[in-house]
Amino acid sequence: METVVRLEGMVEKVLERLIGEGYYKTKSEAIRAGILELGREYALIGGREAELVSRKIDDMEAEVRSGKKKMIGIEEVAKKAGVKI
Repeated sequence: METVVRLEGMVEKVLERLIGEGYYKTKSEAIRAGILELGREYALIGGREAELVSRKIDDMEAEVRSGKKKMIGIEEVAKKAGVKI
């Protein structure tokens, strides 16, 4: 699933600090971690399930870093979806 998210204000600042202080390498990684945490908080996923999802995300990001897969930019996503940004 491709999702485009626009952040501003305090949420944007927190995300920037999470990256800047080295808690996460990318914005996508930080956002995924936040969603998983919400899943745990609302008992939508359990410990083992969250661990497997987290491992899969790590594997996917490693494929992008190694060049095996390509990550596309927001402009290309918008173009494919027919959305003007």
